[in-house]
Amino acid sequence: MGFVRSGLVNRGFILRFIQLQKIDYKKVLGKYYKASAKKVVEVQVPAMNFLMVDGNGAPDTKKYREAVEALYSVSYTLKFMIKKSDAEVDYGVMPLEGLWWADDMSDFVNDNKSSWIWTMMIMQPECVTKERVQIAVTQVKDKKNLPAIDKVRFQSFSEGKCAQTLHLGPFSEEGPTVDRVHAFIGGRGSEIVGRHHEIYLSDIRRAAPENWKTVIRQPMS
Repeated sequence: MGFVRSGLVNRGFILRFIQLQKIDYKKVLGKYYKASAKKVVEVQVPAMNFLMVDGNGAPDTKKYREAVEALYSVSYTLKFMIKKSDAEVDYGVMPLEGLWWADDMSDFVNDNKSSWIWTMMIMQPECVTKERVQIAVTQVKDKKNLPAIDKVRFQSFSEGKCAQTLHLGPFSEEGPTVDRVHAFIGGRGSEIVGRHHEIYLSDIRRAAPENWKTVIRQPMS
């Protein structure tokens, strides 16, 4: 950085430049957002804050797409709001995540998607507060007509002890991967608790289905 050594840039500018370095929370929280497809591991997941939207039905429905659009719209509004604030913090928006369950869990085995229940969510860094979320939601409402915007909520979520691994490939082929996670839990004399959790690391609009990466996580006793 010759321009720094030459004295053409003052110390205040340098400090501001350093402050504006983008934070990659997927790296900061690496063991929770990275996994190996070769093995299942145990992780202790701390409480984190999320934007969430609840819904039900298959993930190819209009209701699901509206929920995801609302989550990303508020998440990106928060990102740019905070970047412009006095905090001068910049960060990458985190990946979409989903909690999945059903009143009758056999509906997952039978692929009865109309009975599925879900909570879609995006993790938010510590600089995101309830007050900032309220401002961001208002800004999104002023700019866009999003049917699910009033369903967005800001909530702390803690899972504790979990088993997780990485699934490579289409969502429709997750079965064997989920079975490995469940077998890992049973092999440790533990029980499945909580909800099936997926973290979507790939942009499915661009990546081929065989290259999709999804973290599969299951809380355990």
